[in-house]
Amino acid sequence: QVQLVESGGGLVQAGGSLRLSCVVSGIIFSGNVMGWYRQAPGKQRELVAGLSSGGRTDYASFVKGRFTISRDNAKNTVYLQMNSLKPEDTAVYYCRVRRTSLNWDYWGQGTQVTVSS
Repeated sequence: QVQLVESGGGLVQAGGSLRLSCVVSGIIFSGNVMGWYRQAPGKQRELVAGLSSGGRTDYASFVKGRFTISRDNAKNTVYLQMNSLKPEDTAVYYCRVRRTSLNWDYWGQGTQVTVSS
């Protein structure tokens, strides 16, 4: 059974930091495309940061310079370090794992991030 379990969300003041974690089990971790997405109330889910199997990163313009995505293959975990948080970063954050060659596309259950002004 494939599981993606996010953690690390919470309430933080503007300017603060949080680190989200996503532990993946049930599939081979290395070689996948990893991503963090978010969805605010009344808005569509959007890509925040992506990490290719080769280590290339990609960030949405609204988080560039503030957020960092990384992975630890030994721990089957992908991280999202979020610094200089803003109230508009408030959303549910989701982890995603993909490997198109194997038709894999899995999502976590989400973790709430709330940034107060």
